[in-house]
Amino acid sequence: MPVTKYTGYDIAQFALGTGTATMAVTKTNNTGIGSYSISPQKLGITGSVSGSTLTFTVQKDAYLIVKLDGRPNLVIAADPAESDRPASGGTGIFNVQSPPYSAQPNTGAYTTTAFQNALNDAAAYGSANRTQGIAYVPAGVYTLGNLFLRSNLALYLAPGAVLRYTGDRSHYVVTGHKTSQGRDLTWFLSTRYSSSNIKIYGRGIIDGNGQAALAPSNLGVNLLAPVYTNGFTVDGITFRESSSWAVIPLRSSNMTFRNIKMFNRFDMGENDGIDVMESTHVTVTHAIGIGLDDPFSAKTWGDVTDLYSSVPGTARPLGDVTFDDLLSWTYCYGVKVGQGVVQPQDGVTFRHVVVYDAAVGIGVHHKYGTASATNLTFDDIDIERLDFTNDGNRTWLAMMTGDTQGVGPVTGVTVSNVRVRNAGTTAARINGLPGAPISGVTLSHIVMPGSTTGATTLGQMNLTNLSDNGPITIKQ
Repeated sequence: MPVTKYTGYDIAQFALGTGTATMAVTKTNNTGIGSYSISPQKLGITGSVSGSTLTFTVQKDAYLIVKLDGRPNLVIAADPAESDRPASGGTGIFNVQSPPYSAQPNTGAYTTTAFQNALNDAAAYGSANRTQGIAYVPAGVYTLGNLFLRSNLALYLAPGAVLRYTGDRSHYVVTGHKTSQGRDLTWFLSTRYSSSNIKIYGRGIIDGNGQAALAPSNLGVNLLAPVYTNGFTVDGITFRESSSWAVIPLRSSNMTFRNIKMFNRFDMGENDGIDVMESTHVTVTHAIGIGLDDPFSAKTWGDVTDLYSSVPGTARPLGDVTFDDLLSWTYCYGVKVGQGVVQPQDGVTFRHVVVYDAAVGIGVHHKYGTASATNLTFDDIDIERLDFTNDGNRTWLAMMTGDTQGVGPVTGVTVSNVRVRNAGTTAARINGLPGAPISGVTLSHIVMPGSTTGATTLGQMNLTNLSDNGPITIKQ
């Protein structure tokens, strides 16, 4: 398999069918392997070493991080085999390389108009026939401006298909501003307002061309913005090198993101993976997120923020959002609710999560707004490493209420079945504020380093930084 050298780690991507698979990872400099690790550790994968080659067996498709001594981390993104790959042409299928579109990849030429026409025609077909018209993108690198997704559209990105952002301001519409970054923003792919029944799938890549694209234009890019849409699915896509928050569902409902890979850099800030915002009935399942900033979070904002200054309408509460089966690697929070809680957030669940490395494993940061965050669940979380520090925190758990744009309460938090392999260097914390307490916290079966059973006291959990909190219930 080809291995991509990337900033901070290497990447190998492929698909696996059913059954077990044996993998061999070789150091091509022919030096021996003195030590290695394979994460997630909870999978219990062990290998055998012969000279410069590590061999191991996996039971099924999985997202793994393999470390050989003297080499960068190798991210192995082994997806499940495609089960719904469409034909490249035929009735209801609009191939961007076929006439009348004739989009030509790998030339560096700007091809947006033909590409958008194929999307529009597919959506029109889907609407006329009460189905989804398919826009088919064959392998190749397509250099594009803004793309707009309409109702009843399925956008299929074949393996090897890359949609690449140019960074040239003349190609893009400014959709917002990021004051903290000091730059305007654009949405690379976005939905038209009041759209429905849209799908993006396949094994292709949406590429933000992050650091290279920023230099000449200072225009940041959000790779995918599903806004005011209903019935939206993403399956199998890789999001790479965004220069701002990569995937930003906003004011939408009934959304599914599965088998997604978010590969961002560690030398660029505010490059979150997926931030679910002001949306309801959302599931993010089987995903890997890597980058300097938070890979997985839930947020709400006001009617007008710098980030969404072009979005009409009023802000909405967030509810019934589930993140399931995640692998997270970041300099910030492995999984997090916040920082924005300007509108209520209710019913947010993170479960079956491996935090490969972070500053904070599990976080609730109610920094912005006066609304409530209620019924938050963190279950089956495995924290492998905490090698970084964020705002003075290097700990497995941090729940905080801030004082920006007012304060609001956090109520009903369940943290259960947590394996803490590394507790960090600062105390775990639960810090509310007067008038905005953190209450109704239940901690169940928290296994700290060096133990095989659940902790029975806050001291055993190193949870000693407490203020303005209600009673904390500990269960085994």
